[in-house]
Amino acid sequence: MKNLHILLVEDNEGDIILTQEAFEECDFKTSIHVARNGKEAITYLFEDCASLNLPDLILLDINLPLLNGHEVLKKIKENEKTKHIPVVMLTTSSASTDVNLTYANHANSFISKPSEVDDFFETICTLGKFWFDTCKLPEAK
Repeated sequence: MKNLHILLVEDNEGDIILTQEAFEECDFKTSIHVARNGKEAITYLFEDCASLNLPDLILLDINLPLLNGHEVLKKIKENEKTKHIPVVMLTTSSASTDVNLTYANHANSFISKPSEVDDFFETICTLGKFWFDTCKLPEAK
């Protein structure tokens, strides 16, 4: 199994560490690049990455500085270079307006972050099993 590349777009340092630890504990072979705001995510995707180094999966928070998650998602899904990349909205929100807007902008799934650490780790393990073991991910164009 190849090393899968994840772009984690998250501004909360605690959630960044938890997510990284969860992927390690679940024993997935991943490399995680962290963007701490929406603008940094867009720069990474459209300027820093060569087509061959695009992430296999994007985990995207909604409440971000500079550009929020909905704005980032829209830019990702409107661009030919990146629209094939699966995007999972991983956020503290559970508001129906956020859920609806996320799917309207073509996210692949919406997950509300559990508040308990054990539940968060279980969620990340389930997410990883689905995207990395069950699904066939698209190749870069």
